[in-house]
Amino acid sequence: VIHTHPGTGAETRLLTITERKRNRPVTLDAALAELDDPRAKLLVNERSCRTAVQIPTTSVMLDDGEIERRVRLIRPMDAMNIPVRMMGDTHWVEADRAAFTSAWKAELAEVPEFTDSILHMVTGLLLPIWKRLPQDSSRVYRLQSDEGERIIGRRVSPAWAANAFTSGVSSNVTPDAAYAALLEGRTILDLAEGLQLRRVRVMGANRIELTGFTDAMRDRLRAYGLFSEIISWKLRFFVPVGASGPKIIGKLFGRFPVERSGEREAA
Repeated sequence: VIHTHPGTGAETRLLTITERKRNRPVTLDAALAELDDPRAKLLVNERSCRTAVQIPTTSVMLDDGEIERRVRLIRPMDAMNIPVRMMGDTHWVEADRAAFTSAWKAELAEVPEFTDSILHMVTGLLLPIWKRLPQDSSRVYRLQSDEGERIIGRRVSPAWAANAFTSGVSSNVTPDAAYAALLEGRTILDLAEGLQLRRVRVMGANRIELTGFTDAMRDRLRAYGLFSEIISWKLRFFVPVGASGPKIIGKLFGRFPVERSGEREAA
């Protein structure tokens, strides 16, 4: 309960709801079928051993009028468009059919049957706290639980939910909830010793970046499972996006607890 009306006793509640969706990865046959287009390429990432099928996609016009050519990378669980000029800075290399097939099957084996996500809903008496709710969207949702219970309310971000009780101190955020919130793009997590986690866009893909680290932390961060890249002559650390992400964030929280969560516009 986050608010109780003094006159009527009507309550405003903050609910945490688990949503479970069945994963539907791209099958190997569907990936190989893209080769019907002679311009398609089978790729394997030299660093991560991940796979992708490169296919043509539409170009876009930049603000200065330049036409930017792009390609689309189809992966087992997602797809992204990347400017052609940036492909040379990545670790994607063309692979033969056998190597690609083996790596794609290995990725499929890692995909869980379901993905759980956490939703936060404010329900009950909303009018007294309406101005406290996020102003970027006033959409009202109606959900039905497995038990048949119907819920009507406003969806809020994990950062808003954490701050509703703690005034910004968010040490109770779980690794799974933090991972989901960071991927959503509207949450920034400040950790102990000046570290910060947030979603960023790198070469056309969403990543979770850790900033504020010192030289002495580098080996520890790599041991936790974070990976580093030198981009524009600057060392940057990222949390892998995938099944291992929440576990790695949990290791971070064990050494560098969450001190505050904040909201921002999605990047």
